[in-house]
Amino acid sequence: MECLGAPNFAAMAVSTSAPWRSRRRRMRPENASFNHRDSCYLPSVRVRASAGSESCVVVKEGFADEEDYIKAGGSELLFVQMQQNKAMDEQSKLADKLPQISIEDGTLDLVVIGCGPAGLALAAESAKLGLSVGLIGPDLPFTNNYGVWEDEFKDLGLGRCIERVWRDTIVYLDDGDPILIGRAYGRVNRHLLHEELLKRCVESGVSYLSSKVERITEASNGHSLVVCERDIVIPCRLATVASGAASGKLLQYEVGGPRVSVQTAYGVEVEVENNPYDPSLMVFMDYRDHIKQKAQCLEVQYPTFLYVMPMSPTRVFFEETCLASKDAMPFDLLKKKLMSRLETMGIRIIRTYEEEWSYIPVGGSLPNTEQKNLAFGAAASMVHPATGYSVVRSLSEAPKYASVIANILKRSHSKDIFTRGRSTGNISMQAWNTLWPQERKRQRSFFLFGLALILELDIEGIRAFFHTFFRLPNWMWQGFLGSTLSSADLILFAFYMFILAPNQMRMCLIKHLLSDPTGATMLRTYLTV
Repeated sequence: MECLGAPNFAAMAVSTSAPWRSRRRRMRPENASFNHRDSCYLPSVRVRASAGSESCVVVKEGFADEEDYIKAGGSELLFVQMQQNKAMDEQSKLADKLPQISIEDGTLDLVVIGCGPAGLALAAESAKLGLSVGLIGPDLPFTNNYGVWEDEFKDLGLGRCIERVWRDTIVYLDDGDPILIGRAYGRVNRHLLHEELLKRCVESGVSYLSSKVERITEASNGHSLVVCERDIVIPCRLATVASGAASGKLLQYEVGGPRVSVQTAYGVEVEVENNPYDPSLMVFMDYRDHIKQKAQCLEVQYPTFLYVMPMSPTRVFFEETCLASKDAMPFDLLKKKLMSRLETMGIRIIRTYEEEWSYIPVGGSLPNTEQKNLAFGAAASMVHPATGYSVVRSLSEAPKYASVIANILKRSHSKDIFTRGRSTGNISMQAWNTLWPQERKRQRSFFLFGLALILELDIEGIRAFFHTFFRLPNWMWQGFLGSTLSSADLILFAFYMFILAPNQMRMCLIKHLLSDPTGATMLRTYLTV
């Protein structure tokens, strides 16, 4: 489940050691190779299968670097591709609805690379403002299940795309009393969302080319040349990459930034007997230990939680989620944990409707904001480092970003301006500064600090963290999840957390601030004017 507004708090794959201890570095399964979801541009891979084994070894070929490989799926790349290539016959093909980009039409104002929610939204909003916009990318459907806070999605004018609403959400952290969040939660109909965003592209006049993009070069007149498969070249005044997190072949990222962590989740939508959950409540997270340490096997080393969407009393979406770890928790282990959990709870699966493999990179470096090519969505590092949120932010910021791009291009319409590389660079920098102003960088540095902290906590520390988190004022924890807190608000957030937290967590916070590099980076970023 890619949660548009769910608690994808990153970085909580920790060992079940004594409370408050730092995690041990986990073992990698012997058959996993490090030879090197949102990405639509997965390079080809070579696969080797061991005799008598179901495991496959993925060998990286054609990725920009190791970080790009990890963002694309890393050792779990085959599962990511399986998820992306699901058949979704209810969703229209882009090529059937949008006119094809024609080279004879001349230079486009804007090319958007990538056909996910971020790409479709930005293309539609830009074309609505009078720009000639081309959309380029493989014609793939939306395959992830999306969960959202109902109020946030309604604010985007997309309430009609929600197929199921729960009046409240509930959190189980231990065997004590559960926590009622007091906020309605919804599941998005991915088909309706796809059709709505596509409809907006049709109405605004977006054109389309079904192709992967090989590279982006610069012409002598300062325009961008988007080089596609079969040597098709599309000229444009500006190119924006919205092809997902693994976009290192088309974009430059800052060197020496934080390491990418990964959130993985394995889900099933099933018909069951003996469902113990109230169908009127969405289970935000169930962190209770149903397995009770009955098996000292590898998967027990990964604390995970259960995410539950009861579609009816007997039809339920269950998802075992590792909120994030430095190395992705393998999907086969997530599946084993989920099946063991359901069996222990007495839940019997009668029929399986769908499996889901969710892979979300979190953290990592920002794009280099001095480059000419622009970015949006996960490619622009817009995924919330401490929660995994991405799509709601992209959908909400698309109109503003499109307006900035349109104003820049309209002010710079004179051809002689675009013949000077320096001027073009300055034009792009205006757009980058809109996407990543210093205020946004301060917020991100705070989230990265929190991500690094949670990576060091064990399961008891995580439970204590969430017990404290949900005691905060509603506007504060809701704003944290939705990326709406200002950098000043986040300082207040930290103060409240420190006051409400137990003494052991306070000690961890102080130690982390003084010893972890993200603490120094956060202070330096906050002090930069």
